[in-house]
Order: sequence, then C-alpha cells, then structure tokens
Amino acid sequence: MLNELRRKFEKASAGYAAMHSISRDPDWFILKLQEEMGELTQAWNNATGRGRDRQVSPETLRQSIADETADLLGHVLLFAHHNDIDLAAAIERKWKFAPDL
Repeated sequence: MLNELRRKFEKASAGYAAMHSISRDPDWFILKLQEEMGELTQAWNNATGRGRDRQVSPETLRQSIADETADLLGHVLLFAHHNDIDLAAAIERKWKFAPDL
C-alpha cells in the first residue's frame, strides 16, 4: 500500500513540477514538508479560533485541515522516496508493527 501510494504521489508531483518548471532538488523535498506543516498549522489555528476570523464555515475549515493533512502525507512519502527511506521497515522499528503493504 505504501509503495503504491508513494508511486501515485511521485507521478502527480513530477507532473506538476514539469508543468510549472519547478526544480525538485534534494532540498526541495524537506522544504516542502516544512511548508505543508506550516499550512496545516495555519488551517488548525483557523479552525480552533487561534487565527484571523475569515468568516468561513466549519465544513470549509474541516476540509482545509483534511486537504493540508493530505498534502503533508504526500510530501512525507515523496521525501522518503527521494531519500531511499524504507518506511515500512522504519514503521516496524519505531512503531513495533508491520504495516499492511
């Protein structure tokens, strides 16, 4: 499952980068993780009343949190892929269970 998901994120990211002339050098992957974490934090702050009141519905705030979480997951998988990290092995080592692949 992780490998298939990683492959799909890689295809989407590479296509987007090519379309917009983005160079995905080694630093880009960690910087995108930081950017996406910041966007998730901003969405969380808005949803929990810690951000500027934008007069947005609770459903929109919840969708924003979901969208930014999806972005963060995608960029974690991209980072792992481009740094030859075996996430399944790391999950087994750190979380003490074998992920369903």
